[in-house]
Amino acid sequence: MLFALIARLRPAPLLRASQEVLFCWAGALLVAGDAVFWLMFAAIQSDSGLAAMDGPVHSLMVDSRNPAATVLLAALATVTSPEVLGVISAVFALAWALWKRELWRPAILMGSMVLAVVLTTLIKQLVSRSRPPADDFLLGPDDALSFPSGHTVGIGVFTLVLAYLVVSRSGTRTTAVLGFSAACAVTALVGVCRLYLGYHWLTDVVASFGVALAVAAVAVFTDAARHGSAKNRSKTPGKQGPADSSARNAEP
Repeated sequence: MLFALIARLRPAPLLRASQEVLFCWAGALLVAGDAVFWLMFAAIQSDSGLAAMDGPVHSLMVDSRNPAATVLLAALATVTSPEVLGVISAVFALAWALWKRELWRPAILMGSMVLAVVLTTLIKQLVSRSRPPADDFLLGPDDALSFPSGHTVGIGVFTLVLAYLVVSRSGTRTTAVLGFSAACAVTALVGVCRLYLGYHWLTDVVASFGVALAVAAVAVFTDAARHGSAKNRSKTPGKQGPADSSARNAEP
């Protein structure tokens, strides 16, 4: 029983990319995410750069509202709220673990979601940026801070990490590009949703994408490091035991 549990914690094999390549991708994602975040932070601190577009974009979104879009985007905001998305992620990870009989990838997904919540909460408190005028809120009052957008960070982390965990095991270069593009598109849609509903500035949403990229980088690095460690153990002469044999049978 113990050996079976340990085996399920072992990662599934990385079929398409070497550990070194994944480390490079993790580094690239981290650099890109940090650059986006800090550029937005500098912009709001100096009230320059993209921050100059915060007011005009907010006004454009408010002026562009219509009943059909409001219904659709209100529903999207509800589904991608940190509370609801957290429940969805937990249920999804549990179903994945039971279906695939593994714990590693579901654990990576849930760990990434927890890290996203912690980082978002910490940054909000440190930056302490106010939201747009409350009169423009479409779904009622919200006294939480504005920078970054919890909705955008959450859905960005969920889709980016999920795309990586699926494509890294069974995908091709084409599916990797499509998966990453789809994750970015969904994240952008949720960001636009938050702008439309009046709860965030443009720079909040763009910075949120940077945070999501950074968290995804941590997920990729952790997964690649774990895979390399497991691979090295399996190659060590005289170190193979029941857990190693069970692990090979358990990996999808």
